[in-house]
Amino acid sequence: MRIGIIGAGAMAAALGGGWVAAGHEVRIGARSADAAGALAAEINAIRGAAPEADRASGTAAAPVDVRAATIGEAIAFADVVLFAVPVSALTELLAAHGPDLAGKTVIDCTNAFMPDESAPDGVTAFVLSEEAVAERVAWDAPNAHVIKAFNLLAAEVWAGADRVFDGARLAVPICGDDPAAVQTVARLAEDLALQPFIAGGLHRARYLEATSVFTVGLWFGGLDARAMLPPLSAAFAVADA
Repeated sequence: MRIGIIGAGAMAAALGGGWVAAGHEVRIGARSADAAGALAAEINAIRGAAPEADRASGTAAAPVDVRAATIGEAIAFADVVLFAVPVSALTELLAAHGPDLAGKTVIDCTNAFMPDESAPDGVTAFVLSEEAVAERVAWDAPNAHVIKAFNLLAAEVWAGADRVFDGARLAVPICGDDPAAVQTVARLAEDLALQPFIAGGLHRARYLEATSVFTVGLWFGGLDARAMLPPLSAAFAVADA
């Protein structure tokens, strides 16, 4: 699959590197040509070292194909476009390239939050700095198939070699209106050894965005957000007689 990644930061590196390792062709477009080139070189260097390990394990190496490009070139190349930029960059990006996204699957992994200045002393909390970002992307690129995904966890988690927690693959909730685009993103999640969760239409993406803001505050405050969501089976477990 041809993937255009817009942005050259940690999320672009984590997801882009994983997709290249899975055999996808990737173009990295960013406002800074130097940043795009540096990230492409970094991913290529990692993949360039892979054949020795692959030979040792008896498996074939995935092809190395990640290159730097302009933002326009990355979009034109791609079947799937990942927005891995700050939310503040979306307005300019969509104004310049919204029409170019027609017919493409667009993954929005952004989060829009800022510190909650009204939080009590000693409480770390964040609030949304913009509501319904993914819906705004769809409004500004009306002929694209916009999907919200990969926004709940930090790039460092997606970059990790072990994407498993408590014996289960890490999950990626996916919100979108186009069934084919949803399935495309689900396959890309599986290519990263992640478990896709189909979570509904794009109107539900705002709940993913709010969930991220809420849980980030808990984590930064030293609280374990996992304790909020134990498996339902645990609540109804019956001890053996």
